[in-house]
Amino acid sequence: MHKNRHSMFTSLLLVSGCSFALGLLLGYPSWALALSLFVWAIFQARQFNRLMQWFQSEVEEEPPECTGHWGELFDELSRLQRGRQKREDRLKSIISRFQDSTSALSDAIIIIDRHHNLEWWNESANHLLGLNQESDRGMPVMNLLRDPRFVRYYKRGQYNDSITLPSPAHSDIQIQFHITRFGDEDRLLVARDVSRLMRLEQTRQDFVANASHELRTPLTVIRGYLETFLDQALPKPLLRGLSSMQNQARRMENLVSDLLLLSRLEASNQASDEHPIQIRSILTHIVEDAEQLAKTLDKDHQITLDIDNAFDLNGQEIELHSAFSNLVFNAVRYTPANGKIEVRWWTDEQGGHFSVKDTGPGIEAMHLPRLTERFYRVDESRSSASGGTGLGLAIVKHVLARHGGQLTIKSKLGKGSTFACHFPTEMIAPSHVEDEHSA
Repeated sequence: MHKNRHSMFTSLLLVSGCSFALGLLLGYPSWALALSLFVWAIFQARQFNRLMQWFQSEVEEEPPECTGHWGELFDELSRLQRGRQKREDRLKSIISRFQDSTSALSDAIIIIDRHHNLEWWNESANHLLGLNQESDRGMPVMNLLRDPRFVRYYKRGQYNDSITLPSPAHSDIQIQFHITRFGDEDRLLVARDVSRLMRLEQTRQDFVANASHELRTPLTVIRGYLETFLDQALPKPLLRGLSSMQNQARRMENLVSDLLLLSRLEASNQASDEHPIQIRSILTHIVEDAEQLAKTLDKDHQITLDIDNAFDLNGQEIELHSAFSNLVFNAVRYTPANGKIEVRWWTDEQGGHFSVKDTGPGIEAMHLPRLTERFYRVDESRSSASGGTGLGLAIVKHVLARHGGQLTIKSKLGKGSTFACHFPTEMIAPSHVEDEHSA
């Protein structure tokens, strides 16, 4: 551009000098200079208009032909135009390939802009979610996916986990939704048909539930006969054998009960009924049972209970009691004698929190991600001796999932463990315990 400005300035000086010299010869230098500058300005304006017309033309065409500094400017613009056209063609090719590849996917891919409106989606989204390319583009996502559970999941903004819901277009199709943030607060929504996996999982759950239910009756009969035999005067070797059989039968009954509970929890992603439950009452009874368990195991534990009375929790009382008691009883089983166990309930701006902190042996970091798997044991011999079924933390995980909560585990070898349940703010409710006492 420096070359263009220099050429234009040189042209202006040349025209002014020649016209002034010619004007001196003719005796009218001022008129000659003014006339030449006027003609020069008209020429420049004409070239400028040609340039503007080329800019404003909708059809991609070559710039006008010209000489001098205007020719240099047009040539430079033509070079820039060809470069821009190549970049546009390359971007169009990439976009076209992206659209072709996503259209071939069986999963629905949806791009949601920062204003929560649908910006783009592939063909599978039309089938799985019932979207329409003509009428739904630019519409708010929550106007089209209106399930309250999806709305809560979307507004919460924490997309580490996915959510599975029925398709809004086909009630017999189960869709797994997962959202990822990208760009300037844009979101990528991936919806996958998991109906077949859900049916397979349901078959497995039905088998476990039926098998566990069928095991209950023979176990009850076996335990009944064992108790009858143990009431008799028997030789010591036979008495030891029957006592061991009774302990194993009791353990089998506990395992069957936990399997039935886990099957019931897995049957639904959400608690069947949610009512305010009195946290103080539940935790007080759990701690009392934990103290009795500690005495039975000959462990002199110091168990403390710290409760924030301001808020209770909405949920299914039986399920939450099972989850909380599993965490407390695990602490009793695995904490050595004379250890300390702290049970706490509190609330803050993030929601409600329940934690169990012990002074047990701790758990290696490599085991923490797998603790909620069924029958996963850190130490097989120690876990079997404690009387646990290996399903406690799996039950806790499913109960929390049905109540919108999460389980966190912090542990270090030799420094104990802390198991904490975190519930969202919409699950906590003001406590009426103090009001009842005052009345």
